[in-house]
Amino acid sequence: MKKVAVVEDDADLLQLLKYNLERAGFEVAAALKGGGVVDLCLRERPDLVLLDIMLPDSDGLEVCKHLRRCPQFAATPIIFLTARASEADRIAGLDLGANDYIVKPFFMGEVLARIRAQLRPRTAPPVPLKASGIELNPVTCTVRLNGSELCLTATEFRLLEFLMSRPGVVFPRGQLLDAVWGYNREVGERAVDVYILRLRQKIEADPAEPRVIRSVRGFGYSFQGQAPLRVRESSVDA
Repeated sequence: MKKVAVVEDDADLLQLLKYNLERAGFEVAAALKGGGVVDLCLRERPDLVLLDIMLPDSDGLEVCKHLRRCPQFAATPIIFLTARASEADRIAGLDLGANDYIVKPFFMGEVLARIRAQLRPRTAPPVPLKASGIELNPVTCTVRLNGSELCLTATEFRLLEFLMSRPGVVFPRGQLLDAVWGYNREVGERAVDVYILRLRQKIEADPAEPRVIRSVRGFGYSFQGQAPLRVRESSVDA
């Protein structure tokens, strides 16, 4: 039986979530506050964390950050369930390592479907990707450029992984949004341009003349895995 940790400060909503999760066959570990969530997870070892952002004693974003710093939960799916619906909030949550972001009010069936999607077993472990001096390891979620580790956000990592795994294919912005941000995203195509620029600043020898992530005017972006790269001093973020 899969276990879900639910962190929600509304006691009535917490009980509703707990009731429906248990009816769906999940075991539930519940908390009304953010303080002690890491200890709760270390004790209960949930398979997924359903996390509110606006908690009475802490910020759910910080809780997510602390969980991701624990090796035990580096790959544990985290879904934000929150009333904060702005594009900036969604981007911040996903950048911190959340796997999904659900805005209140919500349909319980959708929440359960998204939980099942995150817990769906993988048929085989992903393999590392190597091209143009870039080494991306999807298991450890690390990226190296000519041996030097890069500091990427979760969204930057997913975008780079998607492009690297399909070299030479030109993807329109809408397709990249669906693949990286998900079909239920609340960000526009401009977000793709922003994140492509961020990646170029970290992996390109000359971001103004990109040779690895190529723009195809009127179509979208493509990863070209042959251009040689050199390590730049700004490759690793402070």
